Amino acid sequence: MHKFLIGLSLLAMAAPPLQAKDAKQDFMPEDAGNLAFQSAVGYADAVIAGDKVYLSGVIVTPEPGESDLKPAFTRAFDRLGRTLERAGVSWDDVVDLTSYHINLQSSINEMVEVKNLYIKAPFPAWTAIGISALYEADGVVEIKIVAQRRAE
Repeated sequence: MHKFLIGLSLLAMAAPPLQAKDAKQDFMPEDAGNLAFQSAVGYADAVIAGDKVYLSGVIVTPEPGESDLKPAFTRAFDRLGRTLERAGVSWDDVVDLTSYHINLQSSINEMVEVKNLYIKAPFPAWTAIGISALYEADGVVEIKIVAQRRAE
């Protein structure tokens, strides 16, 4: 047992010191209302870690009087697109998309229709998940994405 501990101690001394977190860059909202909310709750619009860009989920919320979900999906995808741009990537760099649906069957077709205006082949991985609730009570879908930064 002592030989193991001595060997482990020598190995630890030879290894570079571990950091609590790798260097990362985060992107907070540009408007004051969202900035105050996200600062209080504690999350960023996006985080760059290594060669990946992780976007926080954007909730699709229909406005009063809208007869379908397309305008709400368009607002959500526009917001995601602005965040991608601020992080230095584009829709072409998206490698993973996850969507969380309150009612998967009633929202999936309109999501596909709008999503396909933004995301073209080669397509990212996509997982669509049915759930019972979102953070925003009037939200119907939450969309989060991961993008791969291109080598410079």
